[in-house]
Amino acid sequence: MRKYILSIVSMFFLALGQAFAYTAEEEVYISVYENINPAIVTIDGIISDGFTAGTGCIINPNGTILTGSHVVSQTKELEVTTYDGKVYKAKVLDNMGKNKDLAIIKIEPKGKLKTVKFGDSDGLKIGQRVLTIGNPFGFSGTLTQGIISRIDYAKGKIQTDAAINPGCSGGPLLNTSGEVIGINQSIYNPDNNISNIGIGFAIPINDAKKFIAKYSE
Repeated sequence: MRKYILSIVSMFFLALGQAFAYTAEEEVYISVYENINPAIVTIDGIISDGFTAGTGCIINPNGTILTGSHVVSQTKELEVTTYDGKVYKAKVLDNMGKNKDLAIIKIEPKGKLKTVKFGDSDGLKIGQRVLTIGNPFGFSGTLTQGIISRIDYAKGKIQTDAAINPGCSGGPLLNTSGEVIGINQSIYNPDNNISNIGIGFAIPINDAKKFIAKYSE
C-alpha cells in the first residue's frame, strides 16, 4: 500500500513538473528577457508643450545610457527609471540629431548597473527572429517578438513586425542570443503613427558603435 501511495505521489509531482515545462522557444525568450531587462530603462522628459517618453539601453555600469535623439531633444527635465523602480535625474551628454536619431544620457547610480551586449547588424537576415523590450504607452519592461521583415540598406533601417509603440523609441532590437542588433526608432501606419500595425524601424547597431565607443568603455 505504501509503495502504491508513493507511486501516486511521484506521478503527481511528475505531472506537475510537466505542466510548468516550457518549450525550447519559450525558454529562449524567457532567458533573453531575464538577462537583458535589468539593463533597460524607462525615460520620461518634460518639454515645452508637454511630455516625452522612451526607452534606453545601459551601455556602461556607471550609468551611461543609449537612447533615441528625439526622446531627449529639447527636454527641460529628464528622469530615468531602472527596472527595479529606482528613479534618477538624467542629463544629455551627446546627441547625433535627426539623421541617426541617437543620443547618450547619464545618470548617477549608487552602484554598478547591468549593461547590454552588442551584436553585429551587418549579418542580419530577413526572416530572422528578433525581440524588443520597451516602455509602450508607459507599460515598462514590455517584451515583444517578431522577425526582421526587411532591411533598407540605403536608409540604414531594419524593418520588423515586432510590436514597437510610442514609448519604445531608444529601446533594443535583440537577436535570440540577447545581443542588441538595433535601436528602435519609429513605426509606420495610416493613423499618424499612433499605434502599431507591424511596420516598425530600428537603427542598425553597427551605425551606432562609433558614436557610443568612448562612452561604453
